Amino acid sequence: MRCEICGQSIEEGKSKRTKIDGSIMEVCPDCSKFGVIQKTPKPKFTQSKSKEKSGSNGINRPKRTPRPMYSLDEPTEELVEDFETIVRKSREVKGLSREELGEKIYEKVSVINRIESGKMVPDIKLAKKLEKTLNITLIEKISDMDLEDFKNRTSGGPTLGDIVKIKKK
Repeated sequence: MRCEICGQSIEEGKSKRTKIDGSIMEVCPDCSKFGVIQKTPKPKFTQSKSKEKSGSNGINRPKRTPRPMYSLDEPTEELVEDFETIVRKSREVKGLSREELGEKIYEKVSVINRIESGKMVPDIKLAKKLEKTLNITLIEKISDMDLEDFKNRTSGGPTLGDIVKIKKK
């Protein structure tokens, strides 16, 4: 078994169920200090099969399997890291003032100022307007994050440390 935070191998029985920021995870003793250690859950009481299968009116209904909230197969859209300099440089290359760019994309000049200074992160809709007007790429599609790398591991899944992308300023 591997720690869900750092990925370190954990001996059988040495993992700690820990609640970290509202999520319960199996972590190594070192990472358990980042949250509150949980007690092992007691087995739940099960009802007899006759009561479990029938509904309130006696009709047999199959159990529903919960659907995932999101699909890992769908690519997600994310803003590129250096969007403010890309917008400013492409605006200058096209010879547009901030006022002219604002008029073209139907946004206030203050919005353009805040985007170019990095004080505001544009939403996907605004980023697409900027892409179209300035002929640049601000949105990148992030897909399955190279699942082949994770398939070769013994744990069978990525850890938080594998997924987190740390942005440096």
